[in-house]
Amino acid sequence: MVLKFCANLSLMFTETTDNLLERYQLASQAGFKAVEFTFPYQYPVEDVVKAKSAANVDQILINAFPGDTERGELGLAIMSGRRDEFRESLEKSIEYARALNCNKIHIMAGKKFAGIVDTAMDDVYKDNLEYAARIFQEKGLIGLIEPISDAVIPKYFMNSFSKAFQLVKEINSDSLKLQLDIFHLQLLEGNLTNWIKELLPYTAHIQIAQAPHRDSPDSEGEINYRYILKLLEDLGYDGYIGCEYKPTKASSDSIGWIREWGYSM
Repeated sequence: MVLKFCANLSLMFTETTDNLLERYQLASQAGFKAVEFTFPYQYPVEDVVKAKSAANVDQILINAFPGDTERGELGLAIMSGRRDEFRESLEKSIEYARALNCNKIHIMAGKKFAGIVDTAMDDVYKDNLEYAARIFQEKGLIGLIEPISDAVIPKYFMNSFSKAFQLVKEINSDSLKLQLDIFHLQLLEGNLTNWIKELLPYTAHIQIAQAPHRDSPDSEGEINYRYILKLLEDLGYDGYIGCEYKPTKASSDSIGWIREWGYSM
């Protein structure tokens, strides 16, 4: 099984330009055939499609509309009293995804807020995910949920792989899967081999970065990525792997490990 890698344009090529759309071309010039990123919503959808088409790359993943980022919002899925807003945000996300021919959308949960117990947010979150799974099923899309470490996003609600795993199993939809970021898995759980074996059948997208500093997979750190990538091959993973790391040198110089380890982009 040949592994495939995509550039994360939210973190890579940022040393060259702060314009997300310009990074499409930079990723293509570096050899990537596919990309992912977080939020395209500051740009008209027509401009994003034009940049993607000009670079001749595939769009693998976008994040759902996050709410008001100026107020620190990173998702609406746990927000009681904002279900209509959550559903409207999904429609906006679907518009961008379909225009980009992208079939995976990461549904961000949002941050915990004062005065509401976790169990109440759990109920809202599950209801919203069930709704999203139904809509995505109709549209031929896949919604993803990703556990994120408190060290990266303090107070982020979905910060448990056990909880995410249980939710995906309970909702039991082909249109709701896990987004498995191995960097976050190491920070939150460790025991990577056993966790990957258990989670992979419920996973539709993988991301990688070295821990604990989120730099390139070949840099010094806690994770042996030669072993991890071989494990994914042996387990038959055939989706894309997002390079969601912060290069400590020029992005185009940070990807030599891909070919050095016997892979291609």
